[in-house]
Amino acid sequence: MGYTALYRKFRPQTFAEMVGQEHITKTLKNQIMANRVGHAYLFNGGRGTGKTTSAKVLARAINCLNPKDGEPCNECEICKAALAGSLTDIVEMDAASNNSVEDIRSIREEVNFLPTKAKYRVYIIDEVHMLSQGAFNALLKTLEEPPEHVKFILATTEPQKLPATILSRCQRFDFKRISDEDIIKRLEIVSKESNIQITKQALNIIASLSEGAMRDALSILERCIQDGENNIDEDKIKELVGIPKITYIHSIAQAIIEYDIDKAMDAITKVLDEGKDLNNLLWEIIKYIKDILMIKTNQKLTIYNEKDFADIKELADKIEKERAIKLIYELSELENEMKSSTQRLIVFQAGIIKLCNRYVENTSTNSNSDNGNNDEIYRRLEKIEQYLRTAGSGVRQQIPRKTVDAKKQEKPRVNVDAITGIGKNSKPAEYWKKIVNNFKQNGKMILYTNLLQTNAVEINDMTVGIEFPQGITAFDKDYLQSPENMKEISDQVSIACGKQMAVKFIDTKPQEGEMTEEQELSSFASGFDIPFDIIE
Repeated sequence: MGYTALYRKFRPQTFAEMVGQEHITKTLKNQIMANRVGHAYLFNGGRGTGKTTSAKVLARAINCLNPKDGEPCNECEICKAALAGSLTDIVEMDAASNNSVEDIRSIREEVNFLPTKAKYRVYIIDEVHMLSQGAFNALLKTLEEPPEHVKFILATTEPQKLPATILSRCQRFDFKRISDEDIIKRLEIVSKESNIQITKQALNIIASLSEGAMRDALSILERCIQDGENNIDEDKIKELVGIPKITYIHSIAQAIIEYDIDKAMDAITKVLDEGKDLNNLLWEIIKYIKDILMIKTNQKLTIYNEKDFADIKELADKIEKERAIKLIYELSELENEMKSSTQRLIVFQAGIIKLCNRYVENTSTNSNSDNGNNDEIYRRLEKIEQYLRTAGSGVRQQIPRKTVDAKKQEKPRVNVDAITGIGKNSKPAEYWKKIVNNFKQNGKMILYTNLLQTNAVEINDMTVGIEFPQGITAFDKDYLQSPENMKEISDQVSIACGKQMAVKFIDTKPQEGEMTEEQELSSFASGFDIPFDIIE
């Protein structure tokens, strides 16, 4: 006899042997014992959760000559023939490869004939969502009112693709994701019967990798013994499925949390030198950050040994929940960027470097707080000083000494009267300059400097456009479009107009890249009323 895969060799033969689907098996057994078996069933659930297995057990149970407590005996003539695949009254059909109208018409013709041996002719249609629209239409009438000797069992992973007319004609059973605990228990039984020595940690990893699919768990277990060795530990599993070592994942996560670019790049290089897949590496980093977040929310983790758990607990103490959530989103966005790029490694490395850069992370978060404004002011001052050092020989400085208080200052009250005094029917050009000046008076210098050279135009009765004749850089556009700043600007415009208005930024002179140093110096100096002159 040829070799049989583990998931086929250990396929449950009764409802009692199935794990994780007790809510379904109990109902089916009760229907069989009460002789209330429906004419059409729809089994829905993820891959490897027992849909086809349940369909086969149900088909045998309703035809068994000696059923017991709703279970097939698997010893009678009908059960043995069904197990051997020689019983023609139980028909299994794959809708993925038999999805035409002609395939369904052949079923419609066959249902008129009585079963040859069994009590019922049972049709098991797997992946039923793959049927064409014409095939569904051809199946409707037969599915609604089949002959008494015919039963239909439909199985699918995507019930949302089925027409409502099909769904309404079936008893629907939703198969749940099998828990890691149930998968581990089943793997322990299979390992014992197959003489496989496997560690507890390895079982935890297989259960986690299977994502609730028993068939996937058995396939991973089988792959681990293909080299002839029946001793399995966690390192062997990770090596076979291409998972980077936990030490590397920990090093990268630690480097991101501690803003250590060199450490992150060194760990990534080692992982890639071992031939690991880039997507697997990124996915493991995302899962590791997720597990850090789980620890911070007091969730239990079973896939780590004591040392690894201590390491991840140490990182959890170093990071705030908000930043962990932000990292997960940014790493997921990096994954999307890699999918659309032909230079995946460059995009990946640049993304990790960005996450490890404290300065980039801080400036990428737009904030309307005073601290955020002061950080931006100091950044521009530092750039001006650098420019003066490198090109200072051509600059005649006429800049009076002026200090910027880094402490929080009390924001003055918005001068609403100065804005609303214009009148509700005023044109945008008439009140826009006063709104911009109002930002300056209230200490919102960054908003003021970004909007200083702009004009306001009426796009329609609900929208005001802000034009940038000198163009707008990507950095300034991101700053202005932050939720806080957009609300601040639209509120001021709405007050001036006397009704709710939306604001749209219009770049009337598009330009590539950021402003030159001279342009940014001019903009900054103008915002603070600093006279300057550049000598050619």
